[in-house]
Amino acid sequence: MFTHAELMSQRAGLQRFALQLARNTHDAEDLLQATLLRAMEKMHLFQPDTNLFKWTSKIMYNLFVSGYRKKVRYETQYDPEYYINALSQNAHQDTQVELAEVNDAMRRLTTDHQEILVLIGVYGMRYDDVAKALNIPVGTVRSRLSRARQSLDNALSTSTTAAHMSRMSEAWRNNGRLPQEAAA
Repeated sequence: MFTHAELMSQRAGLQRFALQLARNTHDAEDLLQATLLRAMEKMHLFQPDTNLFKWTSKIMYNLFVSGYRKKVRYETQYDPEYYINALSQNAHQDTQVELAEVNDAMRRLTTDHQEILVLIGVYGMRYDDVAKALNIPVGTVRSRLSRARQSLDNALSTSTTAAHMSRMSEAWRNNGRLPQEAAA
């Protein structure tokens, strides 16, 4: 048998071994705790004059392999993530077209307007943080953002109007039917 102090003296080496096996700090800590618990439960099976580290590391390895086998067998077999990923779809055409229109409208804005919209709209920065980053007053951030939103709205409505006019001219060429109706 061995003492608890002797077992705790092996902790650092076992911790390194657990990290090599688990390759993850949290799983390694769990494996170390399970190993120490199992060693204390099976203390009566330890042969005197044998290497305590080798004995406990063998326990650790066996626990790791058993856990890995269970994980492979049960968790991956019934894990819904594979099925969810297989069912994922790309954005619908309408969404892709709208995104392209927004990108095109953004390109037509001034650099100042693009910058303020991205910092606040995309990155979600607060007005005072944007003011510090751009070295401008907060009031300027607010007014620039308002003008940028108005410019973007105008650019989007212009592109939407152009798309609508294009559809109407195509309908006129198809004797008054919209493109979807003409194909039918």
